[in-house]
Amino acid sequence: MTNHQPTDPYLPDPHLTSLHRPERRELILRAAVREGLLDPVAAPLAAFLDLDAVAATVAALHRAFPGPVEVLHAFAAKANSLVPVLARLRELGMGCEVASPGEFAQALAAGFEPGRIIYDSPAKTRAELARALELGVAVNIDNWQELARVDELMMGRQTESRIGVRVNPQVGGGSIGAMSTATATSKFGITLADEGNAERLVAAFRDRPWLQWLHCHVGSQGCPLDLMADGVAATVALAEKINGELGRRQVVGLDIGGGLPVNFAGDLVTPGYPEYVERLRAHAPALLSGDFQVVTEFGRSVLAKSGFTAGYVEYTKKSGGRAIAITSAGVQVATRTVFAPEAWPLRISAHDSTGAAKHGAPVEQDIAGPACFAGDLVAKARPLPLLEAGDLVALLDTGAYYSSTPFGYNSLLEPAVYGAEVAADGTTVRFALLRRAETVEDLLARTGA
Repeated sequence: MTNHQPTDPYLPDPHLTSLHRPERRELILRAAVREGLLDPVAAPLAAFLDLDAVAATVAALHRAFPGPVEVLHAFAAKANSLVPVLARLRELGMGCEVASPGEFAQALAAGFEPGRIIYDSPAKTRAELARALELGVAVNIDNWQELARVDELMMGRQTESRIGVRVNPQVGGGSIGAMSTATATSKFGITLADEGNAERLVAAFRDRPWLQWLHCHVGSQGCPLDLMADGVAATVALAEKINGELGRRQVVGLDIGGGLPVNFAGDLVTPGYPEYVERLRAHAPALLSGDFQVVTEFGRSVLAKSGFTAGYVEYTKKSGGRAIAITSAGVQVATRTVFAPEAWPLRISAHDSTGAAKHGAPVEQDIAGPACFAGDLVAKARPLPLLEAGDLVALLDTGAYYSSTPFGYNSLLEPAVYGAEVAADGTTVRFALLRRAETVEDLLARTGA
């Protein structure tokens, strides 16, 4: 964790809770308007990440996993792959989980030591595997054919990489099918319940002294904690089976993935990391005994509730008697919400042009984005104070998977992303540019002009 000087007025508040979030959001939003980071002409859309809240969340994660367990909390880069964000998480003591060559490069650019990077892609090429093994990056093997590929690469090679096998415990899915990775037919990992696989895994570890880890990930949003813990328990049982049958401590570590769900319905942070650890303690007590090293891969839960995206209302109208606010914030920054609103609803707050919260009788309104298709709606019939042209809307809980992963429909430009730190006296805000706004020149360059 970064050491702040005692005189630093922006010392993160370790006791930051959900009770502070609405006030902090409005403080950050109003400061952004005053400083021109949001402007109806020059900058109609921008995203913000409360860095103090991120620090408090990471601290809570570290506290939740008790000694004597040796734990590396590796942030899932897919949740927010902006290099300055990854660098901040590294400073807070996290490792990094990557699933593509791009995320791998971003993790290295953020300063992560190779030994604190985990490579998890289900489609690793020979070149990707060779580089990971050369650098000493941890590798989780996804399938039997990849294991054979690693066998070839390991011939005559010494590596500091921690090498494991991803298993699919096949414990079932949650309420969002696309987020459930431990179903009977999931594309990820080697299935445990399919005939012969458990015995084949024991033999694979017996024949490969360098194979010392197991990895599982049940899913994320929509997966209940008990289901997640059941998957971990099945993986722990396999580790104990391997070690028992081999008569040695072959499996030394367990990567239990991430996936803690996020409450998108309100500011309360629930479930919390301590609650998940209690479910792990109940279902898989050996995991926390100190007999195994542990890696986690949390992503969304680390950042989502610390971020918001703000855009100006360009126009308002009525259609069929319903009010519609057409804004700068749409599918390009809220892709999942636009295409799967039932699974990924977002809270929205209404503000005047200064960033101050709007008040008044709620009116059902559609909050529409700028893209040229009818479904570009971030909210439908949402009760809010009646919006007017020049107002601001804020899409809440978007610190992960939203503005950091833009969708290029209509060649809409990527907005700037800013980190925000609030002074200890709660009155002033300091901003740091995490990603500059894309320009038309940038767009033309990346589209071949």
